[in-house]
Amino acid sequence: MEEHKDESANISMAENEEVMSEVHLGCPANFSGPYTSHFTFSLPFGDDLTGSRHGDHVKDESSSPEQTIDLDEDGDLIVARRTRTKQSYHTGVVSIQHNITSTIPSVGLQVWRAELILADYVLHKMSSSSVFNGVVAVELGAGTGLVGILIAHVVKAVFITDHGIEILDNCARNAHINSGLFGGESPVKVRELDWQKPWPPLDLDSGVRYSWTSSEVEEVNRASVLLAADVIYSDELTDAFFSVLQKIMCQHSKKVLYLALEKRYNFSLYDLDVVANGYSNFLSFLRNEKGFTGKRIDLSEIPQYVQEYERGKDVELWEIIYVEHKC
Repeated sequence: MEEHKDESANISMAENEEVMSEVHLGCPANFSGPYTSHFTFSLPFGDDLTGSRHGDHVKDESSSPEQTIDLDEDGDLIVARRTRTKQSYHTGVVSIQHNITSTIPSVGLQVWRAELILADYVLHKMSSSSVFNGVVAVELGAGTGLVGILIAHVVKAVFITDHGIEILDNCARNAHINSGLFGGESPVKVRELDWQKPWPPLDLDSGVRYSWTSSEVEEVNRASVLLAADVIYSDELTDAFFSVLQKIMCQHSKKVLYLALEKRYNFSLYDLDVVANGYSNFLSFLRNEKGFTGKRIDLSEIPQYVQEYERGKDVELWEIIYVEHKC
C-alpha cells in the first residue's frame, strides 16, 4: 500500500512539473505566456495560401502558348537564348498563440518541434501535389492547431481535436486569428477527443461546446487523412492513442496517418542506460499482429518551409496505415 502511495505521489509531482519547448519564437526573457508567435513560411510562386481551398493557384503570365519566329537580315532563324531566372517565392505568416511553459498535462498549449516538421510536410504536399485537395482531415492531439490551420487551405473540412477546455479554447482562437488563410468560409472545426474515452463519443448532439454531432462523426469516418505531432511521450497515452486510432481507421474509407515525433531519452534503471522507452512502445504497434504498418519518411527530401526552427536529429516523420482485415 505504501509503495502504491509513493508511486501515485511521484506521478502527481511529475504532472505538476513545468516543462518548456525549444520553440519560443521572439518571446521575451522570463516570459511565461500566453504569447503569440508569427511563423513565416515560403512556398514557390503560385502557391499562395490566401487563395482557394481547392488548390487554384496564381497563373504565371510570363509564359504563353503563342510564340513568334524571328529571322535575321539573311533569313536565318534567330534562336532565343533562355535566361536563368531566380525562382520567386511567396512568403506567408501563421500567427499562433501558445504558452512558453506548461505542466505536462497541458503541453498542448506549447509549440513543439515535431509540430513544425509535420507543418513542413503538409506544406510540401500542398505545394507539390493535390493529394490533400478536397479531403476530410482530422488532427489528433492538435495542441495549438498549427498543422490543421495550414491544411485548411485545401481540404473540404478539418477537425482539430484535443482534450481539455484550455487547449481547445486556444485552438479555436488560433483558427480565428488565421481565418484570412482560408479564402472563404472556415473549414476548421475544433472538437474534443479524449483518447481514454469511447469513440464515437457517448454524448452526441448534446450542443455542448466542442462536442460532436452525429453527422460530424460520419465525416470523420469518411476522412482519408489523419495528422498527429508529438503525441508519443507517455506509454499510457500512446496505448490510448493507438486504441482510438484503430477505431477511427477501421471505418469506411482508407485512411493514412502522418505522424511526427521526437524521441525523448531517459535513464533506465532496468537497462542501466539512456533509452527512448516511449519510442520503443510506439514501434511495438507497427507490427502485423497489432494491425498497423508504417514507413519512415526521409526528412532530407522534405524542404524546410517554416523558417523559425532547427529540425534536430531526433525528430522523425511516419506514414502509418491500418490493415483492413483486422477491423
